[in-house]
Amino acid sequence: MGTYIARRALLVPPVLIGVVTITFVLFSALPIQDQLISHFGSPNIHSKCGYDPTCECQDEDSGSVHGTSCQCTDPPKITTPTSPCTNPTYGVLVDKLGLQYPIWQQWTTYVYRAFTFQWGNVSNSTSVAHAVPQIAGVGVATAISWALPYTLELAMLSLLIILAIAIPLGNLSAVNRNRPIDQAARVLSFSGFALPGFLLGTFLILGMVLLVLPHTGQLVRTPWCHGGEPLIEEFTYSLPQALTSGTQNACYGTLPVGANYPLWVANGIQSTPTGFITVDAALHGDYWLALDTLFRILLPALVIAYGTIAGLLRFVRNSMLEVMNLDYVRTARAKGVDEALVAKKHAGRNSMNVTITVLGLTFAGFLGGFPVIEEVFHLNGVGYMLAQAVNPSQGGIDFAVIFGSTLLFTFIIVAANLIVDVLYAYLDPRVRLG
Repeated sequence: MGTYIARRALLVPPVLIGVVTITFVLFSALPIQDQLISHFGSPNIHSKCGYDPTCECQDEDSGSVHGTSCQCTDPPKITTPTSPCTNPTYGVLVDKLGLQYPIWQQWTTYVYRAFTFQWGNVSNSTSVAHAVPQIAGVGVATAISWALPYTLELAMLSLLIILAIAIPLGNLSAVNRNRPIDQAARVLSFSGFALPGFLLGTFLILGMVLLVLPHTGQLVRTPWCHGGEPLIEEFTYSLPQALTSGTQNACYGTLPVGANYPLWVANGIQSTPTGFITVDAALHGDYWLALDTLFRILLPALVIAYGTIAGLLRFVRNSMLEVMNLDYVRTARAKGVDEALVAKKHAGRNSMNVTITVLGLTFAGFLGGFPVIEEVFHLNGVGYMLAQAVNPSQGGIDFAVIFGSTLLFTFIIVAANLIVDVLYAYLDPRVRLG
């Protein structure tokens, strides 16, 4: 087993370097100004030259203008105020990023930065900065570390729902092949494929609003939010969005002046000490908030689980049917073993090999974020950040967040592949001998 794990682990570095190389090629294809913005963030709003290679002498340094003459900084020369000069900021940042070096040296620098989480900074003026102003100018790795726990909580709740439904229902469907329970499972599977997540999520939000509206009105007052919160926001956002008047918040009680969230989640995203908002709320004694945050991710978790169950059900059912036709299962039946015991003990474990593989990679995909679902429900998370980063409106695309999310997703998928391979070998010893 140890030799098998070592062989699989040796394949990890080449895969990671290969994917990082692909992202390097894509990154290198960007205009140099976009590369500078991705790594260093947006230029100072007071800078007239920004990251342009050249700019007018008067814009470079207004103090160097004397009548009709102007002094360029680098290289020093006398010219007119409107004549182009080399932008010194551009040269300094190009040198810092190493763009003046040969391509192989740029590649080694990029690989080093990729593996040390130096993924650049979130721009101050792109769509993601407008949507999540708390992360504007922050390092991409730091911003992702704030958002990832929200995605993890959503992924884990979704996985629990999937495990509770897909595997038992898939096995039951296989054991009762072509019977009503099997037909019902097929309908569930086909509907999950046919109904897009964004549409199901929208329907769920509207359905819950219409269901609750007659009983609460537009403003919902709960035992933990006496001041009330708009009904639609009860089923969206990761935290209550009640505004503070003076020092009194409708949901959080007394807060410092200007704060809209408790001190341990002061910016509305970065939760302390664990980063997991539900856990941290319980640790700080805000049990109502822990319950509220859990309730807020229930609907999106159901939407995610519904779509995932559709595919997983087919894998579980087909794998179980294949195993139940094998010789050793027939032998168990011939010996008079109870059918329930045959399905559970003899066929169950061996039918899980394919399921474990699919389930492991599915969960790894979850950790990459749910751009559409988190966007529909306005949840904090890596997916929401990525959805905003690729939005060309309100400031444009944020390439640093896109490439940073790609690298994160790569690391997670490769790690998940290794874990799945180990589990597969544990469940089926024949794999270790292949």
